[in-house]
Amino acid sequence: MKRFAMAVLLLTIMITAIGLTGCKSEDTEIKKIKDLDFTVVEDADLPGELKEIIDEKKEEPFKLSYANKDNLYIAVGYGKQNSGGYSISVNELYLTKNAIYINTNLIGPTQSDMVSQGVTYPYIVVKLEAREESVVFE
Repeated sequence: MKRFAMAVLLLTIMITAIGLTGCKSEDTEIKKIKDLDFTVVEDADLPGELKEIIDEKKEEPFKLSYANKDNLYIAVGYGKQNSGGYSISVNELYLTKNAIYINTNLIGPTQSDMVSQGVTYPYIVVKLEAREESVVFE
């Protein structure tokens, strides 16, 4: 009986030691370093090439980034809508160790809103200083 108890104790110690040293848990949590400053860009102020790309893609939802030597532009479109009255909020735009994360939300008109009738293509473009990190759309 003593041998069995010793074997169980030894096995318990070995399992604990392996658990403490043999397995490293990966920290998969996204750690925000800082919020990024941005400006919402009006159509008239978009670079011509970016405006052309958006015009080609606006019928369907899209997410894209576009960079020139000075700025990074991040665009999110919500595709064809059957009326006006939509707006888009930027919930978060922040930097992590490896990427820039952006989270936006389409806000539709309420039933009491007076909206234009006809098709619209709501999208938002934000501009920030040129950066090397990739963009992740949440």
